[in-house]
Amino acid sequence: MRFQVLGPLAVRAAEPGRSTLTPRAAKLRVVLATLLVRRGEIVSVAGLIDELWGDRPPRTAKTTLQVYVSQLRKRLFGGAPGTGTLETRMPGYLLQVDPEQLDLSAFESLHARGREAMEVRDWDRAADRQRRALALWRGPLLSDTPHGALLGTAATRLAELRTSALEQRVRAELHQGRHHDLVGELQGLTAEFPLREEFHAHLMVALYRTGRQAEALRAFAALRRTLVEELAIEPGRALQELHRRILAADETLLGPPEQPVVLTEAPETAPGPAPVCLPDRVADELPPPEPLFTGRTAALDALGEELAASAGGCVLVTGGPGTGKTALALAAAHAAGFPDGRVLVECGAEGAPRDEAGLLAEVLRRCGVTGTLPERGAELAALLRRLTAGRRLLLVLDGAERAELVLRVRAAAPGSVVLATCRRGPAGVEGRTLRLGELDPAEARELLLAARSAQQGPEASEAPDPGVLDRILRRCGALPGALRAAAGLLPLHPHWDADRLAERLRPEDTRLGLLRRGSARFARSLESAYETAADPAGFRLLGLLPPGPFTVPAAAALFGGGPGAAEDRLGALLAEGLLTTVPATAADGARFRLPEPLRLLALERLRAEDEAPVLRAATARLCDHLSARLTAAYRGGGPQSGAHPDLVRLLERAHDLGLWAPVVRLAEALTPSFEEQADWGPWREGHTRALDAARRAGDRRAEARLRRSLGDLAWQRREHTDARAHYAAALTLAREVPDAEETGRCLAGLAELSLDAGGFTEADRLLDLALAASGDGGRGRYEARRVGALLALDRGRPEAAERHFTECLRLAAALGEPRLEAHARRCLAGVRDAPGGPGGLELRPGVWRLRSAH
Repeated sequence: MRFQVLGPLAVRAAEPGRSTLTPRAAKLRVVLATLLVRRGEIVSVAGLIDELWGDRPPRTAKTTLQVYVSQLRKRLFGGAPGTGTLETRMPGYLLQVDPEQLDLSAFESLHARGREAMEVRDWDRAADRQRRALALWRGPLLSDTPHGALLGTAATRLAELRTSALEQRVRAELHQGRHHDLVGELQGLTAEFPLREEFHAHLMVALYRTGRQAEALRAFAALRRTLVEELAIEPGRALQELHRRILAADETLLGPPEQPVVLTEAPETAPGPAPVCLPDRVADELPPPEPLFTGRTAALDALGEELAASAGGCVLVTGGPGTGKTALALAAAHAAGFPDGRVLVECGAEGAPRDEAGLLAEVLRRCGVTGTLPERGAELAALLRRLTAGRRLLLVLDGAERAELVLRVRAAAPGSVVLATCRRGPAGVEGRTLRLGELDPAEARELLLAARSAQQGPEASEAPDPGVLDRILRRCGALPGALRAAAGLLPLHPHWDADRLAERLRPEDTRLGLLRRGSARFARSLESAYETAADPAGFRLLGLLPPGPFTVPAAAALFGGGPGAAEDRLGALLAEGLLTTVPATAADGARFRLPEPLRLLALERLRAEDEAPVLRAATARLCDHLSARLTAAYRGGGPQSGAHPDLVRLLERAHDLGLWAPVVRLAEALTPSFEEQADWGPWREGHTRALDAARRAGDRRAEARLRRSLGDLAWQRREHTDARAHYAAALTLAREVPDAEETGRCLAGLAELSLDAGGFTEADRLLDLALAASGDGGRGRYEARRVGALLALDRGRPEAAERHFTECLRLAAALGEPRLEAHARRCLAGVRDAPGGPGGLELRPGVWRLRSAH
């Protein structure tokens, strides 16, 4: 059986009469294509669901996916020899097929072998292997299959790999002396890839070698014009040097001599080892700077000063995923003066770090060393020491998470400067460390606007409202990688403006999937950071926290241990760049924050990987911790929480987990804050859920309190019919329990409704009942006295109102309620200063109305 993905999806049977087995249904093709592209890897159920339905999966998504997998097993992987296996492996599925059965495997193998031939300057084999690799392509990757996040990422990666194979084949054929044959093809390639400088360089060389010097110079001028007009940048240093040599009619560009080229028919016969040749001048092999690099002014200045001052040694740039470490290092490297040479080497590709010998070999290759390199690390280090002797190079090691790699390169190049980027400073590596976190708001807005303009081009509309930008920044956590990912969604959805982008990023459940779609690179950095975390369980639990700063006690509640153990776990996550710190306060001490995309990733992984009992226990502990904290803040007269939507989301998650008692406690702890800030929407949502939880738990006292609170909310909103219904239902529950305090509060609420309607007699009757029910103290008696004072004022009896408010003051002090005590003082002062005059009347704390003189 043969599988083909380099073009339209095709599955071909080996036996006669069954030429094709390709699934016709689009969803089946998506599942099969995703598993083929990620063959040999476990593809999670969540990833496949996202690939199939994006951010709108059906309720039955998991069941439907199981049906698709079952159909593929029966159709293609029924156990016959040579069909491969499709296994269920937590947390998803694993497809194993023979590499010879898949055109993608064959392409990657040929391309890699062609690159190896290039490294030893075996131009014949390099050209032959890249030519055979390119012949496997029948069109764009999976051109007849819908692409989601995973396939879109793969398509981008493989399109780049195909272009790389094409460039290497052209380069090898130029070395074979086939410049006459290549001119026409290269003119087409420069039109297809107008910003790819390698193809323009090859075209210039081919034209120059065919005696068309003027056309070669015009090709450079056309490219320069394009780069300046579209990106406001000049061509790279290597291309400028080639232009200078063509202007000077450099005869060394005319080789190699034209001669017949014979391709070997036995590509597997390895040539003899080529001698190692150290270059007279080290190549300047930096990639171009990140075009959207913005901000980080202070960090860039500090890094530039450190590089300029260092006679050798190591400088570290650390930070979490998406903080822009590589972009900053590249910007500083391009600005630094290292005339002996500058190179960048990736220490790991997508979480697969190089070994010591592989890294040293790559450094040598980047520096321009040719020939067959030795395999042992010690011999490679000796070569690097010889190469760098008497030179001061800048060696940029990107993703250098392992100390031994950095130390080995540093020891082999003692007079050069090693600039290493990593999530955490490798233990044992000494040097200046520059730690990156989130951008400040001004820099974040600047980056978002630049990324938006780059994505939308000249068609970009006027700058969006600053409030819209701030919403996008909050939802992306002000991380450079996340902001670029958000902007990367705009070309995928040309009908979106900034307002629509902010709105689509609002729901927590779909936000991370959208950011993954906007930038595969950012998605990979998040996944790599999680997969290499030393404490993934602790990281996952932190996803339950609402956005914003949190304290060590909050983490201890989540982890289920003491503050000391929690602080140790937080410190480890902080060192790995998975947490940031915010200024401490006298009350809370150290405070931490999960950048928003990481918080969403932690919550996603928690739901996918942790068992329900773990999730329930951690959520219950967190709800109880926050309830106690909110209650203590209220009793102490401190500021109330303003993060109501986030806390209500936590409350809703707890409700979904069946944590009835914690839901009730958290909702009631939030009540004073809801009242103080008149946050009506979250108040209604939270208390409606809590009321349902109280009913399910059979807690009739809590049910009475919550119904009465919903009555207070309806009264504030002037929804008197709803308020009366809530108070009446709460009164019935309070009398049945019985609960004297709630009985008094409900009667006082009904009395206030009668007072609002002008029913003084009915209000009087209800207040007598309230005072009788509530006894000598408590909140019920306070509310009855408060409404009694309002009734007295409406009847023109300020002396009676003063007596009521004086009693309110005594009751509030006895209750230990600073907010009620302050309200009673204000009302008492108002009655004494202007007992019957016009002005404002504070009905409840923070709720006012105008009154007229009697």
